[in-house]
Amino acid sequence: MQLYNKLSAKEREVLIEEAGEDRLTLSFYAYAKIGNPQLFRNHLFLAWDEMDVLGRIYVAQEGINAQLSVPAKRFQEFKDFLDNIYFLKDVRLNIAIEQDAKSFLKLKVKVRKKIVSDGLNDASFDVTNKGIHVDAATFNQLLDNPDTVCVDMRNHYESEIGHFKGAVTPDVDTFRDSLPIIEKDLEDFKEEKNLVMYCTGGIRCEKASAYYKHKGFKNVYQLEGGIIEYARQVEQQKLENKFIGKNFVFDHRRSERISDEVIAHCHQCGKPCDTHVNCANEACHLLFIQCEECAMEMNNCCSEECMKINDLPYEKQKKLRKGKGNSNKIFKKGRSEVLKYKP
Repeated sequence: MQLYNKLSAKEREVLIEEAGEDRLTLSFYAYAKIGNPQLFRNHLFLAWDEMDVLGRIYVAQEGINAQLSVPAKRFQEFKDFLDNIYFLKDVRLNIAIEQDAKSFLKLKVKVRKKIVSDGLNDASFDVTNKGIHVDAATFNQLLDNPDTVCVDMRNHYESEIGHFKGAVTPDVDTFRDSLPIIEKDLEDFKEEKNLVMYCTGGIRCEKASAYYKHKGFKNVYQLEGGIIEYARQVEQQKLENKFIGKNFVFDHRRSERISDEVIAHCHQCGKPCDTHVNCANEACHLLFIQCEECAMEMNNCCSEECMKINDLPYEKQKKLRKGKGNSNKIFKKGRSEVLKYKP
C-alpha cells in the first residue's frame, strides 16, 4: 500500500506535460473534530493518489486545510469523494482565478498539530463563535463605511504585492504574530468600529474572528471565501474591484493578478515589479521580488554570493547544503540583508 510519493517533482512535471490535460487548482478548508488524523490522512492520500490529485494538505484534530491540483476530467469524482465525508459535504471550493497545470507537482498530506499555526489556546475561547461572513457586495459596502476598520490577516510578503484599498496591513512574518499586534492597535475601537477581516481563502479569518470576539470586539466581519472568491464574485456580478495588485498564492504560480496596478517594487533595483521568485541557489531559496532585468543580471539569484554558489558544479552545491536546511525564520521572506530595496 503506497502512502507516500514515489515520483520526484521533475518526474511528475514530465508526466503532466506528456498528458497535456487540463487541471484545476483549488483550495478548501474545514474545521471539524477528527479523532484519528493519521488514519484520515492515509485515507485521503490513497484516494487522491489514485485520482492523480496533487497538492499540499494539512490534517489535524481540528480539521483540514488543503491546496490542490485536480485533473479537470476527474473534478466531479473528486467532489463526490468530498461529499461522502460528513464534514466536507458541500464545502466551499475556492477555484483559482488563473489556472496552471503545474501549480503543484507532488501530493503531500501531512498531519499537524494545527491546520494553521496561530499560537492560540483554543480551549480558552469558543472557536465556533465566529464573525459574520459577508459576500463581495456587502464587503464593498462595509469598506465604504467610515466606521469600518479593514484588516489584512496575511503576512507582509503577501500584502506587499496586493491588498484592499485602505486596509491595515500588519508588518508581520507569520499569522500568529499578527493577532496580538492587531488587538493592541485597535483596542480603542472594540465597540464603535466594524472590524472587517480578509485573507487568501478565508481560513485565517475563521479562527481570528472568533478570537477577536472573545477579546471584546463587538462588530466582527470576515470576507467569505477570501480574496479568491471576492475576485470571482466581482467578475461575475460586475462589482467595483476594491483590491489592488496581485493575490499571493501558496503554489508554483505564487500569485494571481486581481487588478492591473503594480504596487510593489523589485527588491534589487527598486523598479515597479510584483513578481515573486525563489533564489536559484537552492541552499538559499529566498523568496523575494525580482524584475526581469535583475533576473538576467543576477542569474536568478538574490546576491552575488548566491550567484557564485549557483555557478558551482551540482555535486559541490550538494556538499555545501549537506546538513543545512532552509528556514523562514532565517530568511524572513524577503527581509534578507542582501536586498537593497527590501520591504
